[in-house]
Amino acid sequence: MLGRPLLHLVPNGTKINFMRGRFIGLITSAVLSIASLILFFHPGLTLGLDFRGGIVVEAQTQGPADFAKIRMELNQAHISAAGLQQFGAKNSVLIRLDAPKENNTEATQTLINQVKQAVTSAQDGTKIVRADAVGASVSSELFRHGLLALGFSLLMIMLYIWFRFEWEFAVSAIITLVLDLTKAIGFLVITHFEFDLVMVAALLTILGYSTNDKVVVYDRVRENLRKYHSMPIRELIDMSINETLSRTLATSSTVFLAALPLALFGGASLSGFAWVMLFGIVVGTSSSIFIAAPLLLFMEEGSLRRRSKKNS
Repeated sequence: MLGRPLLHLVPNGTKINFMRGRFIGLITSAVLSIASLILFFHPGLTLGLDFRGGIVVEAQTQGPADFAKIRMELNQAHISAAGLQQFGAKNSVLIRLDAPKENNTEATQTLINQVKQAVTSAQDGTKIVRADAVGASVSSELFRHGLLALGFSLLMIMLYIWFRFEWEFAVSAIITLVLDLTKAIGFLVITHFEFDLVMVAALLTILGYSTNDKVVVYDRVRENLRKYHSMPIRELIDMSINETLSRTLATSSTVFLAALPLALFGGASLSGFAWVMLFGIVVGTSSSIFIAAPLLLFMEEGSLRRRSKKNS
């Protein structure tokens, strides 16, 4: 009684023919990834403060913020605010500005002081919570390091799967992960979420989650290759996916439900991260079934069979 789950997401003995739609899945994924790459180059990502450089000032007003008055005070101080938005509560204001042309500490501090004075003049009792500045040289270095982190993680994942399984699994996994990553970037472009260090962390988390999803399916494929030597590879992969489908959906649903409150109520600082995570969960789960598994069919079936017999 204790060993039986209370909820069955997938009935026992499910036999869905996933490989029948392998061409549709691969073509759809390729089209979406190509479209995402086009969006990456034009109009491109909305870079955050970490990668664009600039100034962010967060303030709290007494009562709801009067954005019209704050904007008027900024204009009178000859400050062209790059962005003025509500940040979580109605009394929280976030002001984003490009870095001053002089790009030195003195000019940056002067601009920050002007913003503080304008905001406090707009509404009595306004408090400055924080004021952050990132220079152009630092932001470019952070952007480069963020891209290196993504590339290095893909390399480590490929090596891990290669050593744990075989090269066919590693190649199909890394192709799928690249497709997942490009779709996530396209999602960032469409939603205009700022791409900063937090989003790099979100993309790395998506890669890790998606890899775990694929390893579960690959483990079952490898086990079944050793058990069913004469079964056609297409039927074997379908059977492996069906056997792991309940676990895959249960894990995805748990992570999805955990991230959903952050997306809905996390405020500006966490909602973007959570929405990208939700998108990545859906894409990573579906790609494990409709992309990663079908790619194994296009690998050398004979080499998989020979290696599985040798290891059994």
